[in-house]
Amino acid sequence: MTQSLPVRNPRNGKYDYTIHPPEATELATICQKMRRAQTHWQAMGVAGRVAALQQWKKVSQAMLPAIIEALATDTGRKAESVLEAQLIASSIDRWCNIATEVLSQKIEKPSSIPFISIQQELEPYELVGVISPWNFPLLLSLIDTIPALLAGCAVIVKPSEITPRFIKPLMQSIAQVPALAEVLVYVEGAGQTGAQLIELTDLICFTGSVATGLKVYESAARHFKPVFLELGGKDPAIVTATANLEHATSSLLWGSVVNAGQSCLSIERIYVEDRVFEPFVDLLVQKANRLQFAYPTYESGQIGPIISDKQIAIINEHLRDAKEKGAHILTGSGQVEMIDGGGWCFPTVLTNVTPDMKVMTEETFGPLMPVMPFHGIEDAIEKANSTIFGLSGAVFAGTNEEAIAIGKRIKGGAISINDSALTAVVHEGEKNSFKMSGIGGTRMGAAAIRRFMRQKAFLIKQQAIPSPWWFDSPH
Repeated sequence: MTQSLPVRNPRNGKYDYTIHPPEATELATICQKMRRAQTHWQAMGVAGRVAALQQWKKVSQAMLPAIIEALATDTGRKAESVLEAQLIASSIDRWCNIATEVLSQKIEKPSSIPFISIQQELEPYELVGVISPWNFPLLLSLIDTIPALLAGCAVIVKPSEITPRFIKPLMQSIAQVPALAEVLVYVEGAGQTGAQLIELTDLICFTGSVATGLKVYESAARHFKPVFLELGGKDPAIVTATANLEHATSSLLWGSVVNAGQSCLSIERIYVEDRVFEPFVDLLVQKANRLQFAYPTYESGQIGPIISDKQIAIINEHLRDAKEKGAHILTGSGQVEMIDGGGWCFPTVLTNVTPDMKVMTEETFGPLMPVMPFHGIEDAIEKANSTIFGLSGAVFAGTNEEAIAIGKRIKGGAISINDSALTAVVHEGEKNSFKMSGIGGTRMGAAAIRRFMRQKAFLIKQQAIPSPWWFDSPH
């Protein structure tokens, strides 16, 4: 019998919710049933699938209060939870428009052989597995799910066991659209359930840590299944002497500490040209000190708690390591503060940091802002690229042209120009993860929907004539 799992409330540290992962046989039965339903879902055509998703968009709006409450309870923050829930509708609309344009095209073309023509078709994978993380539980469970559904796949989703409460109200909304309910299922569970999904599905989308991503990749390879991995980041920002420091500090403060820094696209390293280093740090410290914890209520401030208790330990270790190696901590208490059972980390500006510190090399996933000076652009580029990660980054300079020239040399998939963490709000730009930050096609833009389909070609002989490569007829 599968063991039930307790769920921790990050605001008070209490385990006040329980999830019940399906048994292995139960999960296999669910997947078999979804495979049978996928045939009808695919046959509905893109117009039928768009109609079903639009129907879900309407019924999900009635469930928004319950979904928001569940997300806020699991993550300990409210504003980001409201935004996540509201993005359901806009995400559905955006992907429906893309799917209609991309999948309605019928491609017929001649071949290099005059009497052979080609008809191209896209055929969806039958069953896609999505394993999503705890930092944006709803948003990151849907970012691959919606395009896969529109491509014609059935999709089974396993969100993180750390933030699972939204599953129940979301499934209640899905149940109101019968055609969709047969091909979209959310299941509770932890690593064991995720491992089973790799065996039971045809394609896996995983968002999470590099360590777990490697396990997913290895397992999928053994089963010869494609994967799309969006993993960790240690995103750099470069600020030149020509940049608007008022603008740059406001942007980088948000890009570093929104959602208490618990985002793969957070800025985790800031490199500032030595000529403007001190005024930059002064401004960043002033602005950081104006922020407050969202405690005792959601509305009390901007910074929510650290969601995962394991992350609390990582942040504390990075701060301890930095202090021991000589870093100067200019804001905050220098550790995660335990308040009424919850872990809270104040936006922390660090200077006198060195490349060997964990806060400069490992993903922190917390509201820490290590700031290091550079001398000349070559030095800045070398520092920015000195990492195993290559997710995204940011450049601030006097002109967009100057910033883009620098950004072209950063090894990352999405570089925000004179702003930071723009992939959080702009989803049309197609990008790949570099280095250890992931593998697979873009999850943004029109190309993303093709990840869930295989190319199929019909090679059609147009004339009933002997082909010149046939064996000669016997005399």
